[in-house]
Amino acid sequence: MTSHFRRVAAGVLTLAVVSLPLSTLPADAAPKAKHYSSCSALNKVYKHGVGKKGARDRHSKSSRAVTNFTVDSKVYGYNNGPRNRKTGEYDLDRDNDGIACEKR
Repeated sequence: MTSHFRRVAAGVLTLAVVSLPLSTLPADAAPKAKHYSSCSALNKVYKHGVGKKGARDRHSKSSRAVTNFTVDSKVYGYNNGPRNRKTGEYDLDRDNDGIACEKR
């Protein structure tokens, strides 16, 4: 009876561990959506830039499109738009392709 109990307990424990998500991040671990003063500042947090869902990099024929940018419409929204003279904020999606500060 003891060995049966151990097998059942081991099976339940294995099932509990396997059913856990592989990557659990606390809610405060994701960067907070904000405006960045420059592409250098944004690229420190989002290495390859940030774009809205469905965006495609507009690139010249001599280079390849950036596809590994972070998709986050909220962060993109904070960093897209005309220059705000009051706050000094700049539009970080200068080519208007839906991706701010794209970088390979």
